Amino acid sequence: MSTPILFVDRDGTLIEEPDDFQIDAYGKLRLFPGVIPALLKLRDAGWEFVMVTNQDGLGTEAFPQADFDGPHALMLQIFESQGIRFRETLIDRSFASEGLPTRKPGIGLAMHYLRDRGIDLARSAMVGDRDTDIAFADNMGIRGFQLRTPQFGGAWDWAGIAHALVDAPRTARVQRTTRETSIRVALDLDLAGEPRVSTGLAFFDHMLDQLGKHGGFALEIEAQGDLHIDEHHTVEDTGLALGQALREALGSKRGIGRYGFDPPDDPLPAASGPRAGFTLPMDETLARAALDFSGRAYFVFDGEFRRERVGDLPTELVAHFFRSLCDAAGLNLHLQVRGDNDHHKIEAMFKAVARALRRALQRDGAGLPSTKGVL
Repeated sequence: MSTPILFVDRDGTLIEEPDDFQIDAYGKLRLFPGVIPALLKLRDAGWEFVMVTNQDGLGTEAFPQADFDGPHALMLQIFESQGIRFRETLIDRSFASEGLPTRKPGIGLAMHYLRDRGIDLARSAMVGDRDTDIAFADNMGIRGFQLRTPQFGGAWDWAGIAHALVDAPRTARVQRTTRETSIRVALDLDLAGEPRVSTGLAFFDHMLDQLGKHGGFALEIEAQGDLHIDEHHTVEDTGLALGQALREALGSKRGIGRYGFDPPDDPLPAASGPRAGFTLPMDETLARAALDFSGRAYFVFDGEFRRERVGDLPTELVAHFFRSLCDAAGLNLHLQVRGDNDHHKIEAMFKAVARALRRALQRDGAGLPSTKGVL
């Protein structure tokens, strides 16, 4: 089995880079936040590490070799004490003005990895803090991650990089724009995180928070709609955008639970059918959700509300949101609620759907859960 390689820059990536851009004294040595847990996660997933670093003028009067060797050796010792070892350390000593092919973004020092059939280049990646590190990744034909640093910006932290490479997360980003609304949705089905939701409707935000929190996935929703007219378009289009994001994140749907299960001693009514289910109590309220990522959109709702709205959300739009979600996700959802308090009923519905989603979205091997061969 071939081995994926993580090519890693040194200064500003493994260790923090000082203002003078030279780590030539022990007192300047600081590990980059989160680097050790991330490398351990990658190591345990079978990755090996190769350090690739430009050290301008190393060995010259301006940067004596001895000044470099001590802090560098201590850095390696710290990593080794945590079980992290580097397969190779590639150091270019030239200045940018020389334009040598061994200096990043050139790949002269790493050419042997392109010829090594034991290396899984399709999974290999490069992590660095500068544009030249990303250009190095492009020249190698591998994925590049630019760390977020004060000096050079970047979008990633070490935890996010390890998650992206090891967990192979199911993610999606959807932008839905019409004359009535602009909706942005971001999903990571394999990362639990605090939801970030803003639709202009406070109670609706609170309900969408329940989907992410109890569904066990990272959820971001930003919606701008024609609320000066009414709430309909914002709620409907948010459901459509979220459903599209779910569909895209699941891809072929290989390896998902698809259904989940209901407690065997508390089955859903026969009319709801044998779908993925969750029964959730909330004070006097009981909500039941059963769903199937069948690819066939269908929504059945059994419940009623006494109030015209809860907070700033019209109650008539609650079922409409779930119908829109089903239409875009290709989801079969049966939803039932009983109770006296409309706030409790709506919140219990969202939580029950979220818990059913958590079960259905769980990874369960690599097969396709369908005898048809497609979902």
